[in-house]
Amino acid sequence: MVDAQRHVLSVRDLVVDFVQDTGTTRALDGVSLDLHAGRVLGVVGESGCGKSLTARAILRLVDRPGRIVSGQVLLDPGAPRQQELTALDPKGEAVRAVRGGRIGLIFQEPMSALSMHYTIGNQIIEAIRAHGGLGKAAARDRAIALLNEVGIPRPETRIDAYPFQLSGGLRQRVGIALALAADPEILIADEPTTALDVTTQAQILALLRRLQRTKAMALMLITHDMGVIAQMADDVAVMYLGKVVEFAPVQQLFAAPRHPYTRALLRSVPNIRAVPRERLATIGGAVPHPESRPTGCAFHPRCPEVIAGRCAIEMPPSLLPDQEGASCFHAAVGA
Repeated sequence: MVDAQRHVLSVRDLVVDFVQDTGTTRALDGVSLDLHAGRVLGVVGESGCGKSLTARAILRLVDRPGRIVSGQVLLDPGAPRQQELTALDPKGEAVRAVRGGRIGLIFQEPMSALSMHYTIGNQIIEAIRAHGGLGKAAARDRAIALLNEVGIPRPETRIDAYPFQLSGGLRQRVGIALALAADPEILIADEPTTALDVTTQAQILALLRRLQRTKAMALMLITHDMGVIAQMADDVAVMYLGKVVEFAPVQQLFAAPRHPYTRALLRSVPNIRAVPRERLATIGGAVPHPESRPTGCAFHPRCPEVIAGRCAIEMPPSLLPDQEGASCFHAAVGA
């Protein structure tokens, strides 16, 4: 039986800056998250809120001029085999053993993970052998089994296909098979259905949920879609401009959202009970560029519940990891 209270990954006060000649831009501003064995953490927010950067920072894949300036990413926190990923050389063997080994990553666009110059079989076999030490024949058998597991028809022949010969949905399934090559304990899925049609999206999400439950993995699901969160997540972290502004179990978040930003996201979701032809609610303005981060609460320029003379000046208290509540003066943190 899986211990759902066991932390398999802890992110603590993670700060990422982009240092350029024009100055330093803070992209992640103290992100703290926990992943639990056998549970799905949904990370939601608009584009530009730092969701994907958080995933890349966990795996030490932040491209220059970005760099982690403080905070920790702990694998197996508190256990004898605990690893501090932020202390590892991002190009070293130790972190490469974690990427694609203990932590699998599904990219938003599968073409980002797949080379057009090699068959899908060659790429999956390479990942299997890199982390599992199998021979060529055994690794090929394992690759065929993985393709079958993710629902690719005729895996015995498709294994020799090139990515450009497959549809977008099949390429994403190959990307999932690649992420599962080393039987990871943690799976990070970064907007895994964005470029797919509605039917294929539903199939990919059902596949991810089935695999996560069958393998009892911790799944970090990054999305901007509150409908996907409702369908998939056990717990939800809402991000805005590089910070976690609300955390709650999924049922609680939808029943009683505490942060004005969360409420605004939920109002923008299409509702079958809505008045016909009524316009969808929108969130005024846009996520500011990190270079133009507002003072005080970052959401205050767009917030319909802004407290004059306070929200633009003071920073709301931050959430602790796994602490239910919202970083907002209207909502007592953890209350």
